[in-house]
Amino acid sequence: MKAIVLNNWLKDVDELVVDNNAPEPKLGDNQVLVEIKAVALNFFDILQVQGKYQEKPPFPHIPGTEFSGIVIKAGEKCKKSFKQGDKVFGSASGCFAERVSAQINNLHLIPDGMSFEEAAGLSITYPTSYAALVIRAKLQKGEWCLVHAAAGGVGAVAVQVAKALGAKVIATGGSSEKLAIAKKVGADYAVNYKDKDWQKQVLKITGGKGVDVVYDPVGLIVPSIKCIAWNGRLVVIGFVSGNIEKVPTNLVLLKNISIIGLFWGSYAKNDPERNDEVWNDMFNLFGSGKLKPLVYEKVFHGLDNVKVGLKAIANRNTFGKVVVIPNGARSSKL
Repeated sequence: MKAIVLNNWLKDVDELVVDNNAPEPKLGDNQVLVEIKAVALNFFDILQVQGKYQEKPPFPHIPGTEFSGIVIKAGEKCKKSFKQGDKVFGSASGCFAERVSAQINNLHLIPDGMSFEEAAGLSITYPTSYAALVIRAKLQKGEWCLVHAAAGGVGAVAVQVAKALGAKVIATGGSSEKLAIAKKVGADYAVNYKDKDWQKQVLKITGGKGVDVVYDPVGLIVPSIKCIAWNGRLVVIGFVSGNIEKVPTNLVLLKNISIIGLFWGSYAKNDPERNDEVWNDMFNLFGSGKLKPLVYEKVFHGLDNVKVGLKAIANRNTFGKVVVIPNGARSSKL
């Protein structure tokens, strides 16, 4: 099997190499063996291969987390849920490969009409944004929601979720091209966070009130306090900027605001009943057309190009979800 196998932490994603004789994944009773048709790339994949992420699996291991594909075989305890030939998406360690074994509770059938490329990036990005805005921030109809990096993987989803909830959305991005993408996926307003007065622009848009909710995967919590409304909620999603902020808590007190964290990966252990609830809600939104995956315009082909895709993410040259077809073949609509 072809796969990217790590035997040590890397200084740069350019060091990723494909092993043509990687070990086949083992199939447990609660697992499903899948032929990977598309794998989605994330910013945290870069951190993982460099040993900078909170989860550090032992060596050797295959990185990569999100995928879509076709079921080859279901484990003994999974046969009632999945069968050979089912088209699925999910999350599992070891996705930068041609095949992977996934836990049954991390696997779902691909919605009708969705391509492998579109489905590959659903399993982490979508519940992250949905849980952040619905469960944690409790975003309400008519509220103002500021979404940072709104053309990125989680950001574009957050825009769609906020609009589905009936919120008014202000998107931020670092270029006119990315702001146009944010508007295309549903944002009502778009502001370049490289502008020195971007907070004043947000305040002007909201009539001086400020936003009720801030969705931040970048590391812009402190600057966002300047344009948040009294009793507002700031949701910490990540730190793409590389900056882990120190927050002036006197401002948190004075503005009566809440700073909330969201790590979707911890729900399986700490609040597992939320999993089905979140996915049922999202499948309804997919069915209604209110949620639609945004895939980066260039789909990469072959595992050799995983590093190219990750480099593009690191350089902030992409939008939506970056996808790689492991075997180099072109995919199609289901």
